[in-house]
Amino acid sequence: MKSLNRAVAAIPPSGIRRFFDLAAAMPDAISLGVGEPDFVTPWSVREAAIYAMERGHTTYTANAGILELRRMIAEMVQRRDGVGYDPATEVLVTVGVSEALDLALRTILEPGDEVILFEPCYVSYGPCVSICGGEPVAVPTSASTGFVIDPEAVEARVTARTKAILVCSPNNPTGAVQPAPVLEALVALACRHDLYLLSDEIYSRLVYSSAGSLTDDPVRHCCVAGLPGARERTVLLNGLSKSHAMTGWRIGYVCAPEPLCSAMLKIHQYTTLCAPHVSQMAAMEAIAAGDRDSDRMVREYDRRRAFLVRELNAMGLNCPSPQGAFYAFPSVASTGLTSEPFAEALLREEKVAVVPGKVFGPSGEGHVRCSFAASYEMLEQAVDRMRQFAERHRSARQGGRSECEQ
Repeated sequence: MKSLNRAVAAIPPSGIRRFFDLAAAMPDAISLGVGEPDFVTPWSVREAAIYAMERGHTTYTANAGILELRRMIAEMVQRRDGVGYDPATEVLVTVGVSEALDLALRTILEPGDEVILFEPCYVSYGPCVSICGGEPVAVPTSASTGFVIDPEAVEARVTARTKAILVCSPNNPTGAVQPAPVLEALVALACRHDLYLLSDEIYSRLVYSSAGSLTDDPVRHCCVAGLPGARERTVLLNGLSKSHAMTGWRIGYVCAPEPLCSAMLKIHQYTTLCAPHVSQMAAMEAIAAGDRDSDRMVREYDRRRAFLVRELNAMGLNCPSPQGAFYAFPSVASTGLTSEPFAEALLREEKVAVVPGKVFGPSGEGHVRCSFAASYEMLEQAVDRMRQFAERHRSARQGGRSECEQ
């Protein structure tokens, strides 16, 4: 047989899915691994989908999506982020944000073009760039600075082949929310070097506060496209999976200037045709009437966040409070283990699945990702098991040091 595509053959399988699959096959395991809300999609959204099926809305739609849904998306983006888009030509409904990112990269990249991304980052970013013929260029961020991007470090990595900068804020896996001045500096850099900006804002509704309560000093999500000079070079990527507990419905969307959006639409219509009709009808209900349900979920995530961060720190796993998304990213250095041995041993010994930080890039080493998109009760059980694990390994490490010193 002839060889496979080299870019595809070189891509490793997802490190997230590996631990999820291991946990799924293990009785009584608690998974804090996959970034999926534990909430069921709100009833009004499910009811709208049922009603849509009963009325026979099971056909193709316009390739770009139902126009009324695109109008609703444009109005929502205008209301929340202050950025205006023409729903007829600048909004595209996609099969989740995963397809939206793929379309954007395939539209922008020529073979050998470089895309700057920030580690730790979501596991698909680098592979998606490679599949499209590009080269991912990682700029590390650090826990010591709250995983905030350093624009000067970005400038140092720009070359004649750099084509785009890919930003995710709030971040997966760290929960970091990039401050507006940092994003403004990235926009200025993109303007100087004529770069595209790809902004993954799927967690934009899930923001908390640095003080640990939604009522105190709330963190503000900053939409990249709304910054001065950004709109004409920005592809805004978002969706309903995280904010409305609709992961399985596969509804994402792109907002971008007409030349970019129409080019993405060409790829979309030849490969995907359109997002599922029934899912689009459900999305219309989610946007129209789902804010109360979404706010309720965010309040519960915030309660879980406070509990998990407090307990992780109490057991000696240093963990700054994430400002967004639904992930904690504690350091495991105190146990004497690196991220993958820690995650493997925790799953084997205590049946708790977390994701090793190294799968999110070298700068994630020494950390693990713990999702608090699990019920409070499950988090309580997971914390009890993790505490026993951490104490046992810390004691073994200290015991070994004492013997050496003797």
